[in-house]
Amino acid sequence: MSNDNRIRIKRYRTASGLPILAGQSDISNDELTFRVAKQNDLWFHIHGFPGSHVVLVCGEGEPSKADIEEAAGIAVYHSKMRDGGAVDVSYCFARDVHKPAGAKDGSVNIKNEKRVKVKALVLTPEE
Repeated sequence: MSNDNRIRIKRYRTASGLPILAGQSDISNDELTFRVAKQNDLWFHIHGFPGSHVVLVCGEGEPSKADIEEAAGIAVYHSKMRDGGAVDVSYCFARDVHKPAGAKDGSVNIKNEKRVKVKALVLTPEE
């Protein structure tokens, strides 16, 4: 990860122990999405509203439905829809997230999108 002090990424863990990473700014979202996330990690973002990019670090394994729902809940928590009840969260493999040419920090296009409807999840970040 970059030593740039503008890069702020919060770290969490699912109940099963998988790391969840959440960008805290547009610059942090780009760093997380394009430099930290690996191809097989899952990438999450609240559908249709501003919010953090969230990555579920999967390694070579396949995350459970509960892992996916927890990461999606973190995406809701780090969005403008935090208090909006259950909302749609888009997710895909990190390899399916691309930055359009000339786009501002934090802007992406995704393909092979799936969605899950969840409420905000409040977890204590790791230090």
